[in-house]
Amino acid sequence: MRLYTRTGDKGKTSLIGGRVDKDHLRVEAYGTLDEVNSFVGQAMTLLAGEQFQDIYAELQKIQHELFDCGGDLAIVNEKLPYKVTAEMVAFLEQRIDEYIKEAPPLEKFILPGGSEAAAAIHVARTVTRRAERCIVSLSKAEPINEIVLQYVNRLSDYFFAVARVINARLGVRDVEYERSAIVFREKED
Repeated sequence: MRLYTRTGDKGKTSLIGGRVDKDHLRVEAYGTLDEVNSFVGQAMTLLAGEQFQDIYAELQKIQHELFDCGGDLAIVNEKLPYKVTAEMVAFLEQRIDEYIKEAPPLEKFILPGGSEAAAAIHVARTVTRRAERCIVSLSKAEPINEIVLQYVNRLSDYFFAVARVINARLGVRDVEYERSAIVFREKED
């Protein structure tokens, strides 16, 4: 197997069902998800030890799901079944709810950082938000699997919750943004 094919030397790339310019909205969207995946992999290298086994396993699962998202976004002019499902979104929501209970109460915005591992997850979170913006732009121009957008939206929230839990487990306090108003309140049932 050769890593280079020379088929992209003129600025075009293949999708599932066609070829487009390398700066096409689809390529930008799934390429940004690839960046997220790389940052997740980097963050995982900082999560050694038993106290992070659960998070490590979830992040590895998410890496596979990010490939699924990218694959779904690469489909044009084809009637293929999508891989990203509502169950994937529900899993993220369930984990977010659990992590919110584990982290200290939060009222104000926090600065990204704390421990090295939490800071790395915050980088993944912010790149995920950029990917989400790319997917929104794509969805305005062409049909997509709309669940990918839901998944990516939830994923950035998941990363926020996980970064806070990592800091909490390490005994590192989140630093509140000093000019923040109270923005997070307990929801009344």
